[in-house]
Amino acid sequence: MSSISFSLLDEQMTQDDKKFFRQLGKRIATLRKETKLTQTQLANHLSTSQQLIAAYEAGSRKIPVPVLAKLAKLYAVPMDELVGMKEAPTKRGPASKLQQQMEQIARLPRTKQQLATDMLEAIIQQQAS
Repeated sequence: MSSISFSLLDEQMTQDDKKFFRQLGKRIATLRKETKLTQTQLANHLSTSQQLIAAYEAGSRKIPVPVLAKLAKLYAVPMDELVGMKEAPTKRGPASKLQQQMEQIARLPRTKQQLATDMLEAIIQQQAS
């Protein structure tokens, strides 16, 4: 879809749409900051531009569903929580060491992610034996 089409979609946003996407953008920005990602790093992960991430977070652009799915997976939150259909747990303690390491691995290049996955698989298989 061309940028002209995206612009047309954005111009057709109702007031309810604008409110929804502003709130969604705030949630995405909060999750991004919690995982210590910059807009540029998130843009690289989603194969898009930093400017588009900024527009998503500001609520000035509609976020395509495939992008929402990638964000939910990246941040390890259910889609309904990401879009605000279900409230996030009110008290979230500090992430466990393992969770922090998994988040760091998720930010690595794919080849290094695969290496980490292979190492974990080997350890799990060894433990199961």
